[in-house]
Amino acid sequence: MEKNKEDVQLEKKTEIREPSSFRDPSGYLFRQDGELYRRIDCSYEHHYAYFTMSGLYDKLVNSGLLISHKEVDLDLLKPEPIEFISYPYEWCFSQLKSAALATLVIQKIALEHNMILKDASAYNIQFHNGKPVLIDTLSFEIYEEGKPWVAYRQFCQHFLVPLMLMAYKDIRLGQLLKVFIDGIPIDLAYSLLPFKARHNPHIYFQAKGQEYIVSESVKIEECKVSKDSLVKLVKHLELTINKLKWKSVSKERWDSYYEGESYTKKAFSHKKWIISVWLDMLSPKTVWDLGTNTGAFSQLASDKGITTISFDSDPAVIERSYLNTVANKDTHILPLVLDLTNPSPNIGWANEERQSLVDRNSADMVLALALVHHLAISNNVPLGMIAEFFSKLGQTLIIEFVPKDNPQVQRLLSTRKDIFDHYTESDFETEFGKFFLINEKKPILESDRILYLMEKR
Repeated sequence: MEKNKEDVQLEKKTEIREPSSFRDPSGYLFRQDGELYRRIDCSYEHHYAYFTMSGLYDKLVNSGLLISHKEVDLDLLKPEPIEFISYPYEWCFSQLKSAALATLVIQKIALEHNMILKDASAYNIQFHNGKPVLIDTLSFEIYEEGKPWVAYRQFCQHFLVPLMLMAYKDIRLGQLLKVFIDGIPIDLAYSLLPFKARHNPHIYFQAKGQEYIVSESVKIEECKVSKDSLVKLVKHLELTINKLKWKSVSKERWDSYYEGESYTKKAFSHKKWIISVWLDMLSPKTVWDLGTNTGAFSQLASDKGITTISFDSDPAVIERSYLNTVANKDTHILPLVLDLTNPSPNIGWANEERQSLVDRNSADMVLALALVHHLAISNNVPLGMIAEFFSKLGQTLIIEFVPKDNPQVQRLLSTRKDIFDHYTESDFETEFGKFFLINEKKPILESDRILYLMEKR
């Protein structure tokens, strides 16, 4: 049935466009009544028709490489929801590597179906059910014989360059993606990389302002590029990325955190039991584990089928956690690198293109275990400010208080003056009580630590 003008105008008025979706001329994302939709521009319709008729859509969805969608109308799609939108600067080394390799596999399959990726942004990849998946259905266009891969440089800036910087120089250089949200400039990478790495052909030629078909050392602008040459380029990128390794040199030993002076075996078992009971009692759909360290409690939530985001500032912790989720085929845990004292901000165009942690989502339940003393003492964050921040992250809170005379807290104080007169159990309860109702309080056996179950006021 044809829609009248009034209905169309009403629909357009209720569309709330996603701030991150303004760059693509092929279409845009918007929300309507809380649901996410993708509008297809008329200029892209023939590419989309070919995308579906060629079998490429079915192939990628069935392979778990592309998010599925429902066709609401000829120019309107309803994508499958993603649990949590994360950004490349929040991924560990192996997550970025997995996302890069998934992008290259998608490109090879697209070429087999006579299509090609017209962009290769890392932001088009999300982790869904434990695996990297492409979320931009409009990233493909019909392949034209002889035309080069226009997204080659973007792929290098979003994936290859940060991976090489992390592998050859310092894992922290991955955070440059937060500064250069359109990808790390190749000339900058060239200046930072060691001699051997900077002469990788994908880096060297582009840093000199020239793009070559690497496998044949032919300038792209000098000749037409055959499909075989593009496939060779993709395979060479795969080979290059697969060889990149990162070995953690973290000085922290979180593997032994729950041993010795931190917890006895009985104390740790009792802590797990209390949290397990509370998880069963409240049955949250989503849990955010702040400062996950060993990941033991993220795993506890995941084993109950709860979608769990594990945050930690140590990239080695998140690297190990991600590799464990891959090895165990865990579809419920998403590990992310995040410093709670400097969480991901609103950045990009008009400070809206990439959202802060608080603006993106919130959890049914937040876990803040063995964390508060690090924030309050190591980072001088007042208890009241910690409580207020946590109240923005979720509805319920399981939090652990570690008193000042605990060996771990004393270790933090050993190199500084004790100016923390208000770091007491009483002050903790008072400050958190301003934002939360304290529903339960449970001392951990064979320990001076206390667990609290709180609900946001």
